[in-house]
Amino acid sequence: MYRSASLTAFDVYLRVKPEIMKTHYILFSLFSTMILYGQETVIPVWNSGIPGAIDNSEYHQQEISKGNDQSSRISKVTDPVIEVFLPPEDLANGTAVLVCPGGGYAMLAIGHEGRDVAKWFNNMGVAAFVLQYRLPSDAIMEDKSIGPLQDAQEAMRILRRNSGKWHIDPGKIGVMGFSAGGHLASTASTHYMDRVYADDGTTARPDFSILIYPVISMDTEITHIGSRNNLIGEHPSAELAKRFSNELQITGETPPAFLVHSSDDTAVPVENSIRYYLGLKNHKVPAEMHVYTNGGHGYGMGRSQNTESSWPGALERWMKMNGWL
Repeated sequence: MYRSASLTAFDVYLRVKPEIMKTHYILFSLFSTMILYGQETVIPVWNSGIPGAIDNSEYHQQEISKGNDQSSRISKVTDPVIEVFLPPEDLANGTAVLVCPGGGYAMLAIGHEGRDVAKWFNNMGVAAFVLQYRLPSDAIMEDKSIGPLQDAQEAMRILRRNSGKWHIDPGKIGVMGFSAGGHLASTASTHYMDRVYADDGTTARPDFSILIYPVISMDTEITHIGSRNNLIGEHPSAELAKRFSNELQITGETPPAFLVHSSDDTAVPVENSIRYYLGLKNHKVPAEMHVYTNGGHGYGMGRSQNTESSWPGALERWMKMNGWL
């Protein structure tokens, strides 16, 4: 907007003093380019075509907000992007986290489960990257069950390919997810070897995962049914349901995890986290789980004086213990 208005002003002035303004115009253009592109804050996940995409001119991304950035929501993501949040250079410690907001695989709670978290990480010297991933839809995807995973895998590879540019350690890149974003983060942690598109061979394995009130299982006894239906359909095969029940996909190579849940969560039962924790324990993968009495679901960094709001402090200590801070 700013650039367009300024160019119009220059065009008018060029008619008055063409020789002088031609020089000024060149300088202005160079300066504008540096402002707009010198420090990228949003980058596309795919530069040369989205794998398995279906063109649909009637399907458009929508911004949903309740009046402030914290409650911002995004739906119908067609072109996934990464929002880049870098800490001050004097604080940067080389650790990075890819953040996947939740929203039932129907929308993204980009404010309190994305940008707010990224800023908190920056204060600790951690680079944060908020992923606006495509939400599964037959309208724009040949196979909606792998659409979000494609975006998450490529985002992890982008972080590693650009580790020098962003001053991050390629061996200290984690993934974080809330609710359905937690399902995506746990999928990225257990399906990083899946060839869901033609990749360049860069590893997509997270070095650690942070799962906050996550959807983990597609088992109808404990799953969040909306997330399940959106990702794999209302009548998936038993094989497909098992594939995306991530507690069943854990191996000894699954990344260490930090889990948070509340016992009174009626949207995503705490058994999701419990099963994932036990799966990690059984495979001797380091894991830490915090289960709180109250909190319900969707509280992000915390919204009350109850104990669930203390999880960020526990996460900070866990990251310090493991050498990521």
